[in-house]
Amino acid sequence: MRIDPRPLPAVLPFLGELPPLLTRLYAARGVQSQAELDKSLARLIPYQQLKGIDAAVDLLVTALEQRQRILIVGDFDADGATASTVGTLGLRLLGAAHVDYLVPNRFEYGYGLTPEIVAVALQREPQLLITVDNGISSVEGVAAAKAAGLKVLVTDHHLPGDELPAADAIVNPNQPGCGFPSKALAGVGVIFYVLMALRARLRSLGWYDNSPQPNIGELLDLVALGSVADVVPLDANNRILVHQGLERIRAGRARPGIKAILEVAKRDHARITSTDLGFILGPRLNAAGRLDDMSLGIECLLTTDFAAAREMAAQLDGMNQDRKSIEQGMQREALAQLKDLPVESMPYGLCLFDPEWHQGVIGILASRMKERYFRPTIAFADAGDGLLKGSGRSVQGFHIRDALAVVASQHPNLITKYGGHAMAAGLTLPEANFPLFAEAFDAEVRRQLREEDLTGRLLSDGTLAVEEFHLELARALRHAGPWGQHFPEPLFHGVFQLVEQRVVGERHLKVVLKTECGSVKLDGIAFGVDREVWPNPTVRWVELAYKLDVNEFRGNETVQLMIAHIEPR
Repeated sequence: MRIDPRPLPAVLPFLGELPPLLTRLYAARGVQSQAELDKSLARLIPYQQLKGIDAAVDLLVTALEQRQRILIVGDFDADGATASTVGTLGLRLLGAAHVDYLVPNRFEYGYGLTPEIVAVALQREPQLLITVDNGISSVEGVAAAKAAGLKVLVTDHHLPGDELPAADAIVNPNQPGCGFPSKALAGVGVIFYVLMALRARLRSLGWYDNSPQPNIGELLDLVALGSVADVVPLDANNRILVHQGLERIRAGRARPGIKAILEVAKRDHARITSTDLGFILGPRLNAAGRLDDMSLGIECLLTTDFAAAREMAAQLDGMNQDRKSIEQGMQREALAQLKDLPVESMPYGLCLFDPEWHQGVIGILASRMKERYFRPTIAFADAGDGLLKGSGRSVQGFHIRDALAVVASQHPNLITKYGGHAMAAGLTLPEANFPLFAEAFDAEVRRQLREEDLTGRLLSDGTLAVEEFHLELARALRHAGPWGQHFPEPLFHGVFQLVEQRVVGERHLKVVLKTECGSVKLDGIAFGVDREVWPNPTVRWVELAYKLDVNEFRGNETVQLMIAHIEPR
């Protein structure tokens, strides 16, 4: 693992009367003005800049006026679950008489608005169908819905294919011709924007002349959760949405379902950070969609009954434990496939398959293998009918969805379908095509990346002086975000004296350190260490990459180093 300095602009911007360290951290993350640090809702990009927003609102106003039956079709991940919940709750809040949701079971129907899901939807007799976090590639599904006489509103954030669906309206910042400055909205962010536009139109039509205007800000805890869990870039606009949602959660005003998941995870809502959204709430919510049916997760978020929410949160927590167990077994099998392969013979683009692997967990497996071997990775599972489903994760500098497009164009009929983002993608292909696809994918990775690109690399924000290891700075860093994708939490590095070391749990290394000059003693923890290396009683000095964090134990707060990388020095 290589630790490199995070690049800084030649001239630091003026960001107000901030401490120099914070100014440097923000500048290294692309912040160019003080206005970008304003996290008030007034700073959100106006909804009017979204292409298709007026047509979408026209559909919704008609649906509300005519008391139409509205059906939301979501996705089976955390973004899809929160988007389904926001759409359902928001439309009810704004006066819709009949709103329901439908989430495809990934094992029966797969992703998106397919003709098969339309057939299921028609049993509910909807008049308006709204997709959330999917739909932009559902050409056949939208056609089937239109043929059945439905109005269709597509809200999505994924990259479109060559052909757009023939929906009555499409809202997607990534569709051709959309001038919305932020292309990073999650699916839940897109439907929230649609609700903002709808409320403004209803206000102009006099719907709230004699009654209070609904507060859709009540949904921001869900928007924050879905945005962070979907790992979308936290640009200035998304940071506002996430910050406002975190503030609601910290103030105890979150949905009962979010409170219940935090309770079962033994997390204090008042101290929650964006990292907790991604690593505590997101996996528990995702577990329902990975192993069973995301309807359980959505119902947990929808309910106003805390006792019911607590019961569902416990089920989600149990599913997440099962998911961890399945994942660990799959990791062992994947490592066994690669253990005898010399590093120089390892593909640049990894493709892994086992007929017993679980469809719902291959995305996590791909992520783990990518982190271990520092190369784009796709894990496949048996999808039945002679097909494989793959889930891929990429490294910086390699757009995996575009790479699949190249492979598909060079090898017609090799891939049945694909889609995704720069860092994550999914695909389906015939099992017989797996060897040829693995070869073609590796060739495309080799075309774009060099051997040095496949070396693990951490970007450091520098070293901390001895006097900077204090609680005030740790607290300030915790709340200076929200941190996340493309706006990473500050990471520092340095050499420390190793005073004590012991393993807790299965693979977590607890250490006591002294600063290089020996004047300050610090606690630290490294998660998931290699048990063949640690603990190592012969090591006296270590080089660390770490985050400065606050540890709370029995009401006392102390500084703790969250160690991202440790090696003997």
